[in-house]
Amino acid sequence: MLEKEEIFSKVLRAGRRTYFFDVRATKADDYYITITESKKFTEEDGSFHFKKHKIYLYKEDFTAFAEILGEMTSYVLNHKGEEVISERHQKDFKKEYATERASEEIVPGVASFTDIDFDDI
Repeated sequence: MLEKEEIFSKVLRAGRRTYFFDVRATKADDYYITITESKKFTEEDGSFHFKKHKIYLYKEDFTAFAEILGEMTSYVLNHKGEEVISERHQKDFKKEYATERASEEIVPGVASFTDIDFDDI
């Protein structure tokens, strides 16, 4: 499928990912949207390459797509807040976690709990 030039575009740079939002025209001159995620990967030798993933969103799906996207983003923000807690986004996550665990006070007579991995069960 040969795509025409973008009619309207926006770019969102997010770390090593970049999102491209493009309005394009069909052969019948109707509009649709493409959303492309481009992610940069760096090799050990310093060279890099990009992996791209693209979705096509047509007008008949806009309303349902926007509703579900809004519902999903609200769910995440309401349950986890806006703070990023992934260790990939915190340089010292493991160090901070180890420090917190080491500083936990052990109280005599009170049961302590450990993390359980489902592989252990």
